[in-house]
Amino acid sequence: MNQNYFGNNNFPGAPLYAGNVPTPNQQTANNYASSLPLEQSYIENILRLNKGKKVRVHMTFPDSNEFRDREFVGIIEQSGRDHIILSEPSTGKWQLLLMIYVDFISFDEPINYSPEFIPGN
Repeated sequence: MNQNYFGNNNFPGAPLYAGNVPTPNQQTANNYASSLPLEQSYIENILRLNKGKKVRVHMTFPDSNEFRDREFVGIIEQSGRDHIILSEPSTGKWQLLLMIYVDFISFDEPINYSPEFIPGN
């Protein structure tokens, strides 16, 4: 039996100790993100501001020969950190698209964009 591996009682989330002072790990380290400047101009937030608008989502699927480059047309229903939900009123079809494959998104009308996304506002 490998005592170096199985004898290790450090479990994920448990602090590691050097003497009497714990060494922070990922689960116990302080969160310094709150002291960083607030940045909210993420794609999902911009898409949420434009919910209900017709868009063309241009996507590339690198592992597919059949569906390599695709364009999806529809109305923005919802968006999240990793997905977009489009509806196609003419067909009644709904699509859940993964952000990881998005190249760009085209609008046929002006895009709603929050002044809060612009630095200095």
